[in-house]
Amino acid sequence: MIRMFARHPVKDFSTWKRAYDDFDEERRELGVMGQSVFQSAEDSNDITVWHDFESAQAAHAFAESSRLREIMATAGVAGPPTIWFTKPV
Repeated sequence: MIRMFARHPVKDFSTWKRAYDDFDEERRELGVMGQSVFQSAEDSNDITVWHDFESAQAAHAFAESSRLREIMATAGVAGPPTIWFTKPV
């Protein structure tokens, strides 16, 4: 299992969350096996998400997908994400 973390600012959390939820089925089709969303305690528009994947290849393919970029743009992501990948030890 690979867990991908992504942190990015959004213009409006409610708008972003609706788009994120609407993308759920498609996100699963793109290889996401589990996920969670977090807001910064200081700024509700500072979002961190994690997504689980079967492999590093699937995680990187998702992170680099043009469809994900489209969804992020329409959801109001306000800056480039910081993305990192981890594995259990």
